[in-house]
Amino acid sequence: MNIGLFGYGVVGSAVYNVLNHTPTLMASVVKICIKNPEKQRDIKPGMFTIDRRELLDNPAINVIVEMTDDAEAAFQIVKESLQKGKAVVTANKKMVANHLPELIELQSLYNTPLLYESACCASIPVIRNLEEYYDNDLLHGVEGIINGSTNYILSKIFNENLSYEEALKKAQELGFAESDPSLDVEGHDALNKLCLLLVHAYGVIAHPTVLLCHGIHRLNHIDREVASAQGAQIKLVARAVKQQNGEVAAFVLPQFVKPPHLLHTVRNEYNGVVLTSALADEQFFYGKGAGGFPTASAILADLSALRYDYRYEYKKLLLQEPSVLAADVKLNVYVSFQDWQLLPVDAFEEIHEYYSGKSFHYRKGVVSMKKLKGSDWWKQPGVSLILQEDAILKSPSVIV
Repeated sequence: MNIGLFGYGVVGSAVYNVLNHTPTLMASVVKICIKNPEKQRDIKPGMFTIDRRELLDNPAINVIVEMTDDAEAAFQIVKESLQKGKAVVTANKKMVANHLPELIELQSLYNTPLLYESACCASIPVIRNLEEYYDNDLLHGVEGIINGSTNYILSKIFNENLSYEEALKKAQELGFAESDPSLDVEGHDALNKLCLLLVHAYGVIAHPTVLLCHGIHRLNHIDREVASAQGAQIKLVARAVKQQNGEVAAFVLPQFVKPPHLLHTVRNEYNGVVLTSALADEQFFYGKGAGGFPTASAILADLSALRYDYRYEYKKLLLQEPSVLAADVKLNVYVSFQDWQLLPVDAFEEIHEYYSGKSFHYRKGVVSMKKLKGSDWWKQPGVSLILQEDAILKSPSVIV
């Protein structure tokens, strides 16, 4: 394999180093495309270029590894690579989530593989397992902590009693969160990853904008006290659950999680994914979901898979009857708010518990996912929405 590498940040440099120490793969980096030629780097300058054409137009390069942070620029790189018959490995989950239909069509049209295991949960091989191990199993649900930054922040809040601001600052100092953390803390990163899981688990192609999503940026100290009082922690959980009618409910929301739930044990920057199926029951995947070498391990696995001409078959989408997204489900939620005017009178379908104090109030009950999508009261400052453990009302019975 003669590799053209786009990006030489934390992950790109890790991939380069791993390849240099994996001679059995018989792969070498020919050229590296970067944005900032002035930055000091640890390998000879002749390896670098700022001109993408030196990679895309080089007939000797037969594999492109793409790890840039610009989703639209990445799509153009990947599109042209596939058109030129160059296999692609990418870690760019936003690019794949935003352009999945076009990418599937390009792979078919030009008979060229695109692999992206590293784009979801880094070192955890969840996509390959959904694509191969669960290709014929009846999969009831996928739920996971798939963003290491938010999980690190929440772990520090609950296990070390730090405030949200203190935990976020520590995450930024350690490189787990960006200087602008909105992509992580508002749930967008986990949402992009959920879109990848959906197509391989259920054959559902969903653009991120159509799914319900909320992050951890509105949580407050009262929410933490309520969670602790019931022996729970709050986790940002991505979920896809097959309903009795065959439709799939999918969303990313904070959730109360307590033992013995497997996700309760997932702490710091680690990720965890629970798959529930008719035949295998529960299976738990756990590992580092971010970082240079964990991500590089997944990229290396994809490069190795190219050796035997592996490609995604999108079996649940193309070889079976794909599932469809549920238009609505009823969710069991906890909502805290500072002012009664922030909560519409018709926000809840049912109210199971409520509390009212001088400067803080909460309600527990049932809300409609469809109505949440069509409103924004729950996104306002001073409002916090968290799923309860029994998140979906009347969760479907086992489908056999």
